[in-house]
Amino acid sequence: MKLKGSCHCGSVKFTVSSSHPYPYNYCYCSICRKTAGGGGFAINIEGEAATLDISGNEYVSVYQARIADAESGRGKQSPGKRHFCSECGSALWVWDPRWPELVHPFASAIDSELPVPPERTHLMLEYKANWVPLQLGRHDKCFDRYPDESIASWHERTGLTDSSG
Repeated sequence: MKLKGSCHCGSVKFTVSSSHPYPYNYCYCSICRKTAGGGGFAINIEGEAATLDISGNEYVSVYQARIADAESGRGKQSPGKRHFCSECGSALWVWDPRWPELVHPFASAIDSELPVPPERTHLMLEYKANWVPLQLGRHDKCFDRYPDESIASWHERTGLTDSSG
């Protein structure tokens, strides 16, 4: 599926192909909540990095979060690069060099109609703010940290992989 996205002010527009377009993964970590979440969470989709086409790239800025290191007690820089519009602050996508073939646009930045998932995964609940209500569907799954199931595996298990790219 070809996804079209943009920032709020329209300075940045992008397209990306995705075989895994269902917005089912709700992340409650403090990084997602503070940089992209309106409801206390952010929703990432999986796209093919090689297909990312950007208009307005001069308005794209990158933020790399600092993550607390349990051993040293100091923060270390995350390898994940969170792209956002420098004009309006809209969160756009995350790219991580550990998975260079993937890009993870935020569902909130996608303008295309997205399919509705039959279930959702709520992850990083250990970091959920106390004011955020957990609204669970009948088949939703919950995890204190990350689930073992990848975005691609979830799409395969549910029979929702889009091979049209």
